[in-house]
Amino acid sequence: MTTGLDLAATSDDDRYFRHSGRRWRKTDPSIPEPIRARLVSHLGRGRSGVRNSKNDDDDGVALRAARATVQLAKEGLGERGAAWWDQSPQERRARWERALEELDRLADGPGGR
Repeated sequence: MTTGLDLAATSDDDRYFRHSGRRWRKTDPSIPEPIRARLVSHLGRGRSGVRNSKNDDDDGVALRAARATVQLAKEGLGERGAAWWDQSPQERRARWERALEELDRLADGPGGR
């Protein structure tokens, strides 16, 4: 499923983008589109949860859960955690599979989907 690209040879222009004066890590380009779409969907739900939880009066439980979802999705996408260009194809695949498994479990749990 991975492309087998030699991502270690990518330049900083391929690894990062700038927004509002900050440098942000790009998504791992070797992630297959259906997997990337699922991770981005979880990321969007997590971000929405962060916004919506600010109105909740639950001692920050919803906010912590939403932030954990965002963190896991960004790790799965390769935007946080170990740099994707330093990982082998097997490590990259394991990263996004682990993130999706956990995200799906969280989404199906109490308060999920």
